[in-house]
Amino acid sequence: MRQALRQKAIAVCSAKIAQRNEGVGLSFYAFFANRNDDPELLMEAARWWIQFHRLDHFETAVNIRAMLEAMD
Repeated sequence: MRQALRQKAIAVCSAKIAQRNEGVGLSFYAFFANRNDDPELLMEAARWWIQFHRLDHFETAVNIRAMLEAMD
């Protein structure tokens, strides 16, 4: 996953956790606007989520953030 997408996803996870709580769930769609203005980037996130990690549609933001931070 490219660095810019990873950083954005970490920021989204952190914001969702701060807004709700540590049990909040999200899907990879949470990293994008409601319109599909960058299909290549959307597919990159989908491949990471679905193919590489075989995650459910909704996963806790805490788990996703930890996975993304461990990629360093």
